[in-house]
Amino acid sequence: MSQSNHQDHIPQHGSAKNYIIGFILSVVLTLIPFLMVMNHAADKKTLFAVIVITAVLQLIVQLVCFLHLGSNPEERWNLISFIFTAIVIVLLVGLSIWIMWSLNANMVLG
Repeated sequence: MSQSNHQDHIPQHGSAKNYIIGFILSVVLTLIPFLMVMNHAADKKTLFAVIVITAVLQLIVQLVCFLHLGSNPEERWNLISFIFTAIVIVLLVGLSIWIMWSLNANMVLG
């Protein structure tokens, strides 16, 4: 009988270097808005913008470094399933808010 190697189809996980880089970036992206808020470094609008920007950047770092979402052929199905899940969640939340707003508007007028 021929022996097949089952490890050919196992997707590659991140290296220690990739995890360390992701961890350091996550800590830096957490410390930036934290220190700005604690030291009252800017006005509220600027702080809000910094918090939102660093949150989006941290989301991208987490997705790439820890969840291994990328454009490599091995990671493509993970990316496709993540995008599909994000679309479903946005539709569910968005349409639920729209339905509740519509019901509220109709109840107030009636």
